[in-house]
Amino acid sequence: MTIRVLLADDQALLRGTFRMLIDSAPGMEVVAEAATGREAVELTRSHRADLVLMDIRMPDLDGLAATRLIGEDEDLAGVKVLVLTTFENDEYVAEALRAGASGFLGKGINPDELLDAIRVVAAGDSLLSPAATKSLIARFLAQPAPPGRTAPPQLAALTPRECEVVALVAAGLSNDEIAERLFVTPLTAKTHANRAMTKLGARDRAQLVVIAYQTGLARPERP
Repeated sequence: MTIRVLLADDQALLRGTFRMLIDSAPGMEVVAEAATGREAVELTRSHRADLVLMDIRMPDLDGLAATRLIGEDEDLAGVKVLVLTTFENDEYVAEALRAGASGFLGKGINPDELLDAIRVVAAGDSLLSPAATKSLIARFLAQPAPPGRTAPPQLAALTPRECEVVALVAAGLSNDEIAERLFVTPLTAKTHANRAMTKLGARDRAQLVVIAYQTGLARPERP
C-alpha cells in the first residue's frame, strides 16, 4: 500500500527537497503541497492524504491550529499528522501532541530517519520519542491541564497490566522494550497497548502518551 503524503511548509525549497526524497522512496508518494496551514487542511480534505508532514510556523494558519482542525474533522479520521519542529520552543512538542499530532521531528533529521518516521506514524504503530525529546514530553504534558478538563472515565476500565504498559509507552519504550521489561512477547505488549487505546478512545500511541501524563498514569522523570 502506498502512503499518500501531503507536505505543508511555507518554504518552497524545503518542500521540493522533501518531495524528491519521498517520491524516490518505495511505498510512498507526495500527493500535494501546501504553503499555509489553511491550505494544508483544505488539501488534506481534497486529496485524502494518509499523512501530513506539517511545519509549525506558517502564515494564515499555523501548523498547530491546522493539526487541530484535521483532528477534529470526522471526515479525516485516520489521517496522521507528523509535525516538524526546530525544538527552539520546547512547548511546541506538547502543543503538537495536544493538537492531535501523531509524532514530531526536528528539521535536522537525516533522510533515512524521516522516511522511517513517515512509515511508523502512517502505520499508527508507535510514537516517535527519541531520547532527546522524552524529557520535553514529560515536562510539558505533566503541567496542569486547562480548566474544565477531566480524566476520562474509561481510565477505571484499564487492567493493572494495561496501566503498566501505558506508563511504559509514555516513557518512550517500544513494544520490544516493553516486552523485555515485563517478560512478555512483543505481540502481547502491543495487544495491551491497543486495548488501552480502545478503552481510552485514543486514536494512536501519541494520544495515549498525552492521556497518560494528563491522568497521572505517567509522571515526568526527575533529574
